[in-house]
Amino acid sequence: MLIHEYIVAVDWGTSHLRAFLCKVNKDTPLTLVDKANSLGVNKVIHSFEQTLFDCISPWLSQYGKVPIFMIGQIGSSLGWKETDYLPCPTKLGGIAVKGVNFTCAGHDITIIPGLSCRLSNDNYDVMRGEELQTLGWLQQDTQRFKGTHLVCLPGTHTKWVLIKEGKVELFKTAMTGELFDLLTNHSILIKKCDSTFDQPAFKKGADFTLKSELGSFTHGLFSVRSKQLFGELTNSQASSYLSGLLIGSDVRAAMNAEEWNLPELGEVSIIGAKHLSQQFSQVLEIHGIKTNMCKVTDMTLLGFNAVYQQILALPSQQN
Repeated sequence: MLIHEYIVAVDWGTSHLRAFLCKVNKDTPLTLVDKANSLGVNKVIHSFEQTLFDCISPWLSQYGKVPIFMIGQIGSSLGWKETDYLPCPTKLGGIAVKGVNFTCAGHDITIIPGLSCRLSNDNYDVMRGEELQTLGWLQQDTQRFKGTHLVCLPGTHTKWVLIKEGKVELFKTAMTGELFDLLTNHSILIKKCDSTFDQPAFKKGADFTLKSELGSFTHGLFSVRSKQLFGELTNSQASSYLSGLLIGSDVRAAMNAEEWNLPELGEVSIIGAKHLSQQFSQVLEIHGIKTNMCKVTDMTLLGFNAVYQQILALPSQQN
């Protein structure tokens, strides 16, 4: 691949398309020039091609035929071109080699593969998109290629990623964000009203699941309704309490996971949106676990930079 002055990097998940126009630098990582958003894979009305090019057309008009790199559900069976799941344990240093490459409207497009793992309970787990943010996290500090680390990527499907000596050893998914959306919008628990985040209500919800007996999660969910009925929660506090219940349950599972010893590790790096990362950080710190919060856009761009450099390093016949 020729060295270009600009590239387009696209994080195309189930709910959102996030595109980044980046300037390629000789000796430093990509520089973010502009951002754009559009519909997620599950919400595309027309074709993936039209959705993408409608989103980034102003950039293409100005900069011409630039290479496009994509991650996320766009590479799933629901997306544009399906890519493989690379089995763990795996190093991320050669992930670009396994991508799907094609040309569309004169643009070279690469979709990066996801990861899969099989846990000790014989369940499979998969990710698409978070592998690139994890790669960016590793690239940010080369000391992270040594030792054992746990990375949390909160979101619709929260990922807990175990890294050993620079390899993704395994990971576990929790449907924290999707459950919050479903229970907020399609259950009797939350009455539609204007609500802002309520810290005391959030902590009350987190405390409930952190301190309750195993198996009481579904009972705890109903407490969102019962506490409103008896005046212990207002309607506007209910969503914050529910968020605390769900994140508390997620963190409790991480604390008790047999795949790692979180108290022994002592620290979790969190890659996610600021507010959500802060919520996970608060609950982890209740257990005395230190947290290192990383900006998701920074990790994404560092990951795309690493992928671009991997592709540039390929022999010309593979580009």
